[in-house]
Amino acid sequence: METNAVEFDRIAREIFAPVYPVLAEQLVSRTGINRGCCLDIGCGGGYLGLALARITELEMILFDQSLDMLKIAQSYIDQSGLAARVKVLQGDVHDIPLADESVNLAVSRGSMFFWNDRVKAFREIYRVLALGGAAMIGGGFGNVSLLREIEAKMLKKDPQWKEKRQQRIGKSKVQEYHQELERAGISSFEILQDEAGLRIVIRRTA
Repeated sequence: METNAVEFDRIAREIFAPVYPVLAEQLVSRTGINRGCCLDIGCGGGYLGLALARITELEMILFDQSLDMLKIAQSYIDQSGLAARVKVLQGDVHDIPLADESVNLAVSRGSMFFWNDRVKAFREIYRVLALGGAAMIGGGFGNVSLLREIEAKMLKKDPQWKEKRQQRIGKSKVQEYHQELERAGISSFEILQDEAGLRIVIRRTA
């Protein structure tokens, strides 16, 4: 297993873990979706998807390009008692191996900033959304208190972490993401940006 996958998971488990249950609650509150199929894009160890599975009746697909990350995610599924509703799927967000309109909810925390072509990825996410479905994508930290806790720990690992975060989710990025969503042909969306992060909400309407 690649060291970077193990290290990525260690940081998610030891530093970011408190964020995922908060984000899961916010996702359900914002979208109103708690049943059907949910795709967790760039799932890593599956923390967000598993947090959603614990508070909803969603059938979860933990989706990642890295087989090493999916092996880690599968180990957490096996420990969770949720294996009947959670599975892994390997693939690329630019070519999602799912049928049109087959997903009720798509989520992603943190992976958007590493996509090679966000316009193509946004288009693919919209393609797999079912009528009435929604996607919530971005780099949220749940709330400012959690952000401050994580920031203190991450700055010890990387003194430039705060600057890098602002480059990805700061106010200057809102217009860029807005233009990319429009280029993807998506008209029903909103970009939520505050101190606790940036979230893009996409809805598939008639």
